[in-house]
Amino acid sequence: MMHKKTRKKTGNASLASVNREMAKPRMARSAKIAELNLDTARIPEQPSVTMPGTVNKIIPSPRASQPEKAQIAVDGTDQRHRNLRFENTLTDEHGDDVRLKKGAHVEVTVTADPKT
Repeated sequence: MMHKKTRKKTGNASLASVNREMAKPRMARSAKIAELNLDTARIPEQPSVTMPGTVNKIIPSPRASQPEKAQIAVDGTDQRHRNLRFENTLTDEHGDDVRLKKGAHVEVTVTADPKT
């Protein structure tokens, strides 16, 4: 006849982190968010995503007063939101003017406003 395994009795033993969490007063989620926003030592980071892309084509300007545009195909998105067009007047880290060329590999970073 097989014997059933006996379970160890844990009693009141629990993790220290659980005990610390239970010792804190209960607070609504909105109050926790408000408390984090009021903390001056904490610098909130804006939500953002960086995706790779490729310059598909350079669109010349119709008038001299308007800059040319670069169309960038972003990888990893659905077909509707894949192509983005930006003005092809960029500056590098030294402050020099640079332009994108067809076929160049780029990284597109989209940052959201945290208040919206």
